[in-house]
Amino acid sequence: MIRRISRPLPLAALFLLGALPSSALAQAQGDTAARDESSETSDDAVPRDIIVTAARTILPPNALPLTIDIIDKEMLDQQIAISGSVTDAVSTLTPSFSPTRQKLSGAGESLRGRSPLYAINGIPQSTPLRDGSRDGFTIDGFFIDRVELIYGSNALQGIGGTGGIVNQVTVGVPRKEGVSGRVLLQGTTDSDFTKDAMGGKAAGLIQYKAGRFDATVGAAYEKRGVFYDGAGRRVGLNLTQGETQDTRTLSLFGRFGYELSETARLDLIVSRFEMKGDGDYVAVAGNRRTGLPTSAMRGNPPGVPAASRTESAALSLTDTDLGGGNFVSQIFFNRSRDTFGGETTIQDSFQDVRIAPIGTLFDQSQNRSRKYGGKVSYERAVPGFEALTATIGFDAIWDSTEQRLIATNRVWVPPTDFRSLAPFAQANLALFDKTLRLAGGIRYENVEIKIDDYHTLASTTKPAGGVSVSGGKPKFKDALINGGVILEPVPGIRAYASYAEGFTVPDIGRITRAVGKTGVDIDNFLDISPIVSTNREVGLEVKRGPLDASATYFWSSSDKGQLLIAQTGGNFDVQRLRVEIQGLEINLGVKLPIDGARLSVGYAHLKGRFDSDTVPDGKVDSDLDGTNISPDRLNLAASYVKGRLSARLQTQFYLARRFDGKARALDDADPTHPKKLGDNDFGGYALTDASVRYQTGLGGLSLSVQNLFDRQYIDYNSDTRLPTDNLSYFAGRGRTLTLGWDYRF
Repeated sequence: MIRRISRPLPLAALFLLGALPSSALAQAQGDTAARDESSETSDDAVPRDIIVTAARTILPPNALPLTIDIIDKEMLDQQIAISGSVTDAVSTLTPSFSPTRQKLSGAGESLRGRSPLYAINGIPQSTPLRDGSRDGFTIDGFFIDRVELIYGSNALQGIGGTGGIVNQVTVGVPRKEGVSGRVLLQGTTDSDFTKDAMGGKAAGLIQYKAGRFDATVGAAYEKRGVFYDGAGRRVGLNLTQGETQDTRTLSLFGRFGYELSETARLDLIVSRFEMKGDGDYVAVAGNRRTGLPTSAMRGNPPGVPAASRTESAALSLTDTDLGGGNFVSQIFFNRSRDTFGGETTIQDSFQDVRIAPIGTLFDQSQNRSRKYGGKVSYERAVPGFEALTATIGFDAIWDSTEQRLIATNRVWVPPTDFRSLAPFAQANLALFDKTLRLAGGIRYENVEIKIDDYHTLASTTKPAGGVSVSGGKPKFKDALINGGVILEPVPGIRAYASYAEGFTVPDIGRITRAVGKTGVDIDNFLDISPIVSTNREVGLEVKRGPLDASATYFWSSSDKGQLLIAQTGGNFDVQRLRVEIQGLEINLGVKLPIDGARLSVGYAHLKGRFDSDTVPDGKVDSDLDGTNISPDRLNLAASYVKGRLSARLQTQFYLARRFDGKARALDDADPTHPKKLGDNDFGGYALTDASVRYQTGLGGLSLSVQNLFDRQYIDYNSDTRLPTDNLSYFAGRGRTLTLGWDYRF
């Protein structure tokens, strides 16, 4: 089930909490992630002590001024069986999360209109220096116990969380002595059982516990076929950005722990994930004017198929009773190598007549990123003043990223080094027997970005041979604050108000590679200055009897936000402009008189505006387009869990949206445009999914159906951007069936 926790979390607490590694926090609580199996068979079974590890505190969620959702193991597995990935599961269940592209790249996908930070056990997966948007595919969902979502800009995990945090908590410590584990077999096909649409998945996990030592190892392999839309045509392939269809994935996972004492524990968690395209198909252009979507046919695309590989390791030391407080420390390493497909086009941004005539030079790029860092924090009630809980901590991270053209061995994005050192402190004060709480804190970010002298590539849009750019080491320092108040006059009824600041860097790679004039000095290039976004929200939550409801209103702003602006050739450049976003989120869950039955409703309304003036004046005047904000949405779901049987029926209504402002004015001025910008208004669509599971004496059998009514539609991202690109006009996936069997021992 998905549990919503709307509380104001003191950012400072968040920052301070930020010092606590998520995995360690879970361990510090006796591994709340490791629940007995009964908790996965009933909506009523909820872990007694929910610890939101992404919030980096052991305080209960009702002590924090944040809006938080927790997607538990049962719900996560159900949604992954329906849609295929953790990212799709999060998007389906979260109304203020944008519809996914059903591609390997998540460019343009957002939470509350801004980019979320993806993390695994608190380890950042995003590569903001050159955002390849592959951070939603870095581990197989088979190894994830739950997903924690923290909404809105915050600095809990440091760099990146301007839209919120999507933290994937991996499987926990085995609870029983000896050997235990789980196996999963799954088959997927379209409703016509087309041969090339068939795919399958096999995964296994073995756990061993002997006294103070425990170990968990596992592997998951998946072969995905091609996708078919509701009209029975192959869904088009995005060969450049990467695909999830026609791919093979191998994910490896290991966790090794040792209890140093009754309260102290050492844990090592490692993982490796790789998804590779098979390269069996080429794209077939669609026609936006006639409504014909992009498709695919058998063929051999040039170059190396798009692929994504991520390797990660984290070592945590925790002690839940060190001097009467909770100590958490973690060191981590993460590296990724993301290969993009290539193409030959006269509009390529890396065409060079010194190598080959314009329109004949083939190339493809690869992002290479590695990061390492450490976190340490200590949290405890203040001696003699137990109502006040204080946290102090320190985070450090180093990130090195570059983007190369691997066919010609050229550097497209110069090697860029990022370093952040951030002490923080957080406090949480409980008053009047915890009826009222005050929370707040501060995180001091000390950032340095280093880029050596470099030369941009030649292209059709730059001076012949590119331009020379002077490198530098710009430094940025800022104190990020947070605060909130929580009022709970009656148990189960809670109101809150909060303020928080988040921090990230723009897509520096897009900015540096696009420099087109001489005399640029990185030390004075304001376009690479960090993005500081604020988040203000008020919320009300009611959890009494059969009712579980919440309503949250938020508004956020950033003076120098980041927008992706479409350029020629299907490329996007970054522009730094003022951005303001506001929204309303409403969630309602009701247990019905029928034992085991539940209805839920979720709604999100988002409105984003930016300063579109040629000479920015700091005033927003145009709507954010579909590349930068999601549509309004209404979610309806009915579920039934009783004994061995569980079932769910869910519908997502993506509501129509009109984009006003500069884009529409430009469109009206050019009526001959083959697909006018105004035509990128979104007409909306609705999708229904279903799932049923029966627990036999030898494992569980499940049948899941995505797009139950085989609706033919153009996905939101394709419908609202790149108005003249007929190779990026993708239909969504049609009716898809998944039959699965899993067994625990």
